[in-house]
Amino acid sequence: MNIVLIGYRGCGKTRVAEALSRRTGRPRYSLDDEIVAAAGASIPDIVAQHGWEHFRDLESRIVAQFATHTATILDTGGGAILRSQNVAALKQNGRLFWLTARVDTIARRIQGDTQRPSLTGAQSFVDEIAEVLTTREPLYRAAADHVLATDDRSPEQLAEAIAALCD
Repeated sequence: MNIVLIGYRGCGKTRVAEALSRRTGRPRYSLDDEIVAAAGASIPDIVAQHGWEHFRDLESRIVAQFATHTATILDTGGGAILRSQNVAALKQNGRLFWLTARVDTIARRIQGDTQRPSLTGAQSFVDEIAEVLTTREPLYRAAADHVLATDDRSPEQLAEAIAALCD
C-alpha cells in the first residue's frame, strides 16, 4: 500500500514526504519532479510553452505509472486531484492523506517560489490561493482517506501521525 500525499501547493507535502521516508524507510517520489524529468523542462516552462492541459496530461501519465508501485510514498502535485482518473489510480494501491493549511500559511510558504506558475493568471497572490482552495476543497475532501492540518505541526510530527495511521 502506498502512502499518497495530496493537497494544495505549499501545504507541506514534500517536506512531510521526506520526513515520512526517513521515518519508514520507504522510497519517496515527488510526482512533480518526475514530470519535470520526463518533460525535460520546468513546470513553468511546460505551462508557458504548452499550457495547463498539456501539463495535466503529463501529470496523468506519471500518476498512472507511479500508482502501480507498492510500499512507496507519493508526493503529488496540488492539481493531481483535478482528474478523477488520477484519484482512482492513486486509490487502487494507496491511502490518500490530504494535507491542509490556512491561506496565510500557504502564502508565507510559497511566496518566493518561482517554480509555481499562476493558476489563474489574473488575481493577487493571496486571492488566487483562496479561490483555488475553495474550488479544489471538495475534490480533496472526496479523495482523502485522512485529513491533517499542517499549519502548526512540524514535518516530523505529521510523518509520525501518518505512520501511526498506517500501522
